[in-house]
Amino acid sequence: MRASRLVHLLLLLQTRGRTTGPELARELEVSVRTVYRDIEALSAAGVPIYSEPGRSGGVRLVDGYRTRLTGLTTEEADAVLLAGQPAAAADLGLGTVLATAQLKVLAALPPELRGRATRIAERVHVDAQGWFHRTDQTPTLATIADALWHDRRLDIRYQRKDRAVERRLDPLGLVLKAGTWYLVARDGSAVRSYRVSRIAAAEQTGESFTRPEDFDLAEHWSASADDFARSMLRVRARCRIAASHLRLLRLLNEPAAVAEAMASATPPDSEGWVEVTIPSESYEVLAGAVLHLGEYCEVLDPPEFRARLAATAFAMADRYRRPSPLAP
Repeated sequence: MRASRLVHLLLLLQTRGRTTGPELARELEVSVRTVYRDIEALSAAGVPIYSEPGRSGGVRLVDGYRTRLTGLTTEEADAVLLAGQPAAAADLGLGTVLATAQLKVLAALPPELRGRATRIAERVHVDAQGWFHRTDQTPTLATIADALWHDRRLDIRYQRKDRAVERRLDPLGLVLKAGTWYLVARDGSAVRSYRVSRIAAAEQTGESFTRPEDFDLAEHWSASADDFARSMLRVRARCRIAASHLRLLRLLNEPAAVAEAMASATPPDSEGWVEVTIPSESYEVLAGAVLHLGEYCEVLDPPEFRARLAATAFAMADRYRRPSPLAP
């Protein structure tokens, strides 16, 4: 543990230059006293490191000194692939490993490239999580990830909407979709996806399994996500939309629905309106999307959906004819 910390300390000084003891203590999650003991140990080992007292002082290496202890461990090499997702690395227990790997990469760069990489990190931040997203609680994620790394079978208890079920799975991959973790696993001969926050319990069986050589996680997820999105489009309505406002179909907020609707659009008629068939998961959701289009959309079919929107429009018109309850 201490050897790893000494390497981390050395790489911090090499990549950042002069640094204070308290800053190093915060970075290494140890006391300032421990930092100075580590500095003494490095100095005794022949590393040209020294401290400068005073307000503008700090700890630094002799100018021009570069360590060659920059080789990545297996875990660090794995963690580098999550460099754009620090939260994901932390979820998987690789947060500290990723930080050390990034330091080693920076330390291996020549000074001019290291400075550019540091400027980019200071000026660009990627936040892949959507607004108003509540983070899932995933207490079983570490167990699942460990089984995934080592190709070990899992026994899980999965909470569906109506009941809990038990499954024995071969974990094939983890996917982070808009801040939500999903486990992709083989259940018998089928490959299915499980939301990790709904896995109430997970235990490794001790059995190993052979991972399919031809399984491509990204390809599988893309195909299954498209199939799922299409399967959710259970209802459809034929509508007339002003061609000038056809772009507002993006308010459907579902790429598969938008693509199907746009593909069904007819050429504009003499009044500049086009006919489209709009799919949705339910008429309740579709009503909200159509109402967003306001006067620029007319539902033609089915009749019961047209009647429903007419009733909503009449109710809204009646309400807005009345004086505002806030009016004096």
